[in-house]
Amino acid sequence: MRHPDASEVASLLADRAEAVCRKYLGQGQKAGNYWLIGDPKGTPGRSMYVRLRGPLSGKGAAGKWTDAASSEHGNLLDIIKHACGYTEFRDVMAEASRFLSLPDPMPGPAYATRARAVANPEEARLAAQRLFEAASPIRGTIAEAYLKTRGIELGPDFSALRFHPRCYYGKGPNGQPQFWPTLVAGITDLDGNVTAVSRTFMKRDGSAKAPVDSPRRSKGDVMGNGIRFGVPDWAMAAGEGCETTLSLRAVLPKLPLVAATSSSHLSGLIFPPGLRTLIVIRDNDPAGDAATDALFARGHAAGLEVVLLAPELDDLNDDLTLLGLGRLRESVLQKLPASIIDRFIV
Repeated sequence: MRHPDASEVASLLADRAEAVCRKYLGQGQKAGNYWLIGDPKGTPGRSMYVRLRGPLSGKGAAGKWTDAASSEHGNLLDIIKHACGYTEFRDVMAEASRFLSLPDPMPGPAYATRARAVANPEEARLAAQRLFEAASPIRGTIAEAYLKTRGIELGPDFSALRFHPRCYYGKGPNGQPQFWPTLVAGITDLDGNVTAVSRTFMKRDGSAKAPVDSPRRSKGDVMGNGIRFGVPDWAMAAGEGCETTLSLRAVLPKLPLVAATSSSHLSGLIFPPGLRTLIVIRDNDPAGDAATDALFARGHAAGLEVVLLAPELDDLNDDLTLLGLGRLRESVLQKLPASIIDRFIV
């Protein structure tokens, strides 16, 4: 199985045209079936338009763009090139592969084996849906015990979290397959459809993450979507990880939340209709800074009130588990507007 060529990668990007625009042209805005921006480098403006829906190739294809000011035109690979400032096409393909969760484009049979499961996005989405359906409710399982070690108590709207007793991780050092109990989180779009899953592999007793290189992995269509807790209201909070985001629930138990699973996915989160106030939960690291800055800018461009909520330590879950609930509550209530506190604290 070869790596998809440039035209195939362009088609895969076109299938996610809006998410591409939100990530690489974040200063723009959606208008009907188009994304409006100043130029392919991401300069604010309205002279360039990107088609968001349509066939994946040919006339009227999704992902095609035209800059009316310069008469330039192209596809989404060109946008990645300009927005990121790349001069080498291999760098453009590598960045597109990272966005699509494809392995880096490189030759050889080892790559072909790894690419097989992700070359078809629809297959990855269906596999994620099957895993979520195969998992069980979380209450009373070691996944609930794991969350308690992180200071998180289950609430009535935790249907996004499930438990699988024996989820495949990969081959171990001896070449034998590894299976671990797993916290399975459903990642959904704005209509509630499961598009992907996040898997947290745990020790057999749920006391910590499994002793593997990558204890947290995602599968499926993540970009723009998230792990959701509560029904979207006029306000919601968004963060990277599930545990970090859920830590805010200990202070504001009724506030709708969405966890984007990573910094890059947080920056491309799609806003629900009717949202007026967005609380962006920042992680104290360079990737977290870049993601929250991008989401902050997108929120302002969409006319939202955006409030940044920064932790005292590395993230809100560290604040909760290491500094304690009292300290976290004091910190959060000092940083959020009274309208949020009055509406969602009880």
